[in-house]
Amino acid sequence: MPFKANADRRHRIPKQQFRATNWAEYDAALRGRGSLTVWFTDAAIAAWKAEPRTTRGGQRRYSALAISTALTLRALFRLALRQTEGLIGSIIALLGLDLAVPDHSTMCRRAETLEVPQRQSGTRPIHLIVDSTGLQLCGPGEWLVEKHGSRTRRSWRKLHIGVDPDTGRIVASTLMTSDVDDASQVGPLLDQVVDPIASFTADGAYDQDAVYCEVAARHPAATVIVPPRSSAVPSATAETALTQRDQHLRTIAERGRMGWQKASGYNWRALVEADIARFKRVIGGGLHSRTDRRRATEVAVAVCALNRMLELGRPEYVRIM
Repeated sequence: MPFKANADRRHRIPKQQFRATNWAEYDAALRGRGSLTVWFTDAAIAAWKAEPRTTRGGQRRYSALAISTALTLRALFRLALRQTEGLIGSIIALLGLDLAVPDHSTMCRRAETLEVPQRQSGTRPIHLIVDSTGLQLCGPGEWLVEKHGSRTRRSWRKLHIGVDPDTGRIVASTLMTSDVDDASQVGPLLDQVVDPIASFTADGAYDQDAVYCEVAARHPAATVIVPPRSSAVPSATAETALTQRDQHLRTIAERGRMGWQKASGYNWRALVEADIARFKRVIGGGLHSRTDRRRATEVAVAVCALNRMLELGRPEYVRIM
């Protein structure tokens, strides 16, 4: 991979330094992310109670807004369901509102079918950057692993995300088992993106023909920026019709991998790694739910909360070295 080139001499390369040009605004935005100021708009109060059901079955007491609000607070403060119920009750009591408090059993049950809408503009082309990471399921902590060794019940789920580098927002996400191939999730991720895609960037794990086909089928004009493996060879039609992968191989042969990385814009892939680090720093590196559908809802709520945080403010950098 390009970042491993000249590893024995990279210590001599000075690290790039950047300076935030809007530090005052960004500093205020960081403080605002930890603010406990909570208010309920008139529209939220009116929509707290569920609409009457016209089909067969019991009537729901709480709307999707009420459940998503509770689950969002749970994700941000890393609470158990019973503690989340207590937090919602205390907020409603402090505000003097006459609203029912969702109990922990209702929150757990409704998380199975809750749909969390993700806001997207759908008006401008975006440069989609994709990567994946592991999230730990409930199991023994690091101390027990260190003391007694690994246990078979320790398990993981793989989170696949797609990021818009211009806004920093996570525009697509899927949660699968750890044995699922990264490239197989390109289609589900693309289906969640409303905006037209100008380019698709990912690491070498996505160097598969299926990835190029998935992108071309949905966005024919999109550019696929994926580093070919070191043993890659040109396609059979390279002499008559160059594919995007053939063009990458030709650029690598002419300029080297580092030159291709700069020319293609592959360096922007670091932004998706920054979003993964932000997810684990704010939300955590584990999942608390017990079923796959609740875990998917947990991730969707967390992604929505992180995107809302970005609306408070983002840093603007300039390179100084």
